[in-house]
Amino acid sequence: MNIIKYTSIFLLVSILFSSCEGEVLPKPNAFLRLQYPTPKYAKVQSDCPYTFDKNELALIDPKKNCWINLEYPALNGTLHLSYVPVNGNLNQLLEDVQKLTYEHAVKADNIEPTIYDNKEQGVYGMVYEVEGNAASQAQFYVTDSTSHFLTGSLYFNARPNYDSIYPAVMYIKKDIRKLIESLEWKE
Repeated sequence: MNIIKYTSIFLLVSILFSSCEGEVLPKPNAFLRLQYPTPKYAKVQSDCPYTFDKNELALIDPKKNCWINLEYPALNGTLHLSYVPVNGNLNQLLEDVQKLTYEHAVKADNIEPTIYDNKEQGVYGMVYEVEGNAASQAQFYVTDSTSHFLTGSLYFNARPNYDSIYPAVMYIKKDIRKLIESLEWKE
């Protein structure tokens, strides 16, 4: 009985080892390579109390009260810009932006704030880069501290999967930086 048992095990092991042919090699990691066009920027002129440079890839969808959506159809994302005049309510506006930004902390791996300060143009603000599977990947505000307040929020029309949208996020974050650096207030 033991001889039959050991013979069966030996045969099974022999078949398993003899059925493998060739050398087993690990497969290299594959990465999706997305290439976006080099951005070309143009000044946005409107009746709103601010101007900025935008990527020609983005389409302007104007809303009421100088709110603007910059649609990125090729990237399936939207940068929502909201303008509010400052009327002694700057502290409340700042609190609202920070509250909205940190609501994403539940899903975010990290929220990295960066101060922006351009005394020559009178533009001061903060950019929040959000990492992880949060609904928004970037938030920012800019103000002149006395009359104007502009916020921006980046959202994608897809379930947040940071690894998948990362190339598009990085592309649009460069556009956000250009928007802020080129922003001018109208008097």
